[in-house]
Amino acid sequence: MRDDMKKAPFSTQIDLSKFKMQDFSKATEEEKRQQEVMGESTTFLKDGLRRLRKNPLAMGSIVVLILLILVILIAPKIVPYGYADIVKGAQNLGPFQYSEAEQAKIDAGEKLFPHIFGTDELGRDYFIRVVYGARVSLGVGVFASILVLIIGIVYGSISGFCGGKVDMIMMRIVDIIYSLPDMLLIILLAVVLNEVLAPVIKGTVLSKLGVNMIALFIVFGCLYWVGMARLIRGQILTIKQNEYILAARCIGTSSARTIRKHILPNCLSVIIITTALQIPSAIFTESYLSFIGLGVSAPMPSLGSLANSARGGLQSYPLRLIFPALTICLIVLTLNLIGDGLRDAFDPKLSK
Repeated sequence: MRDDMKKAPFSTQIDLSKFKMQDFSKATEEEKRQQEVMGESTTFLKDGLRRLRKNPLAMGSIVVLILLILVILIAPKIVPYGYADIVKGAQNLGPFQYSEAEQAKIDAGEKLFPHIFGTDELGRDYFIRVVYGARVSLGVGVFASILVLIIGIVYGSISGFCGGKVDMIMMRIVDIIYSLPDMLLIILLAVVLNEVLAPVIKGTVLSKLGVNMIALFIVFGCLYWVGMARLIRGQILTIKQNEYILAARCIGTSSARTIRKHILPNCLSVIIITTALQIPSAIFTESYLSFIGLGVSAPMPSLGSLANSARGGLQSYPLRLIFPALTICLIVLTLNLIGDGLRDAFDPKLSK
């Protein structure tokens, strides 16, 4: 518009000459903080991690878990004993004790690695057995959680997105699975697979796990995903009513792409929290199954099987039960605290 044109008396045109930029050097502290909050740009993941770093219990648990994982990974490369190696004459030693033959070698100037947790009734180093047991328990927990995550997300997404009769049928199947006793299924599968699968896996990598552990993984894949599926289904039933889902359908977006690109990212908080809390649950399940003899097959140790074998000499050698029990408690406690911290950080309902 030309400068020589006159402005009408009641025109809505803004006269920019009457406005001036605010001088923030003279703003109050409250105005500066408000401007910082309004100008902050972040993502869901960055915002959640920022809140997680403010949780001292969660951060301390992460540090403890990292140290524990480093010990599990590095200790077998440093300790010269294997989990099945038998040291002659070194039965039932206490922590940092040596047998007579080992002490004679030390007196002769030879350097020997100490038995940090002592030895068991066969002369096997107990520290390395606890390390391998913790490795097995963590591996089972992570693998089972990934299995539960995949099956639960796929099943819950299909049920929640389709709705109607499909949702009703799929949820009735979930109700039936909820009613199945997991312990009975593990025992039955272990008996059946022992006859069918044992000759097939003999001499392979799976033979180290044993039929009982394979049965445990099958039960996790068949039963333990239902909680994840229900949570995902409930979230999707709410999210799919939003306008952007309708817009995606209107432009011809496929159902699979709509779920993958628009719905599941909005369920990320539920997925993270449930997966984080599923890992300690899977570890505890594997530990008590190994405790009753349905877990890892010998000679591969598990924290539960180590605790079970230590029951017989509880009065004479209580440390054999204390070491694996404390390791189980430490792993489960740290993972639970991390899961609680993730829930507080990523659940939008709990954000302040």
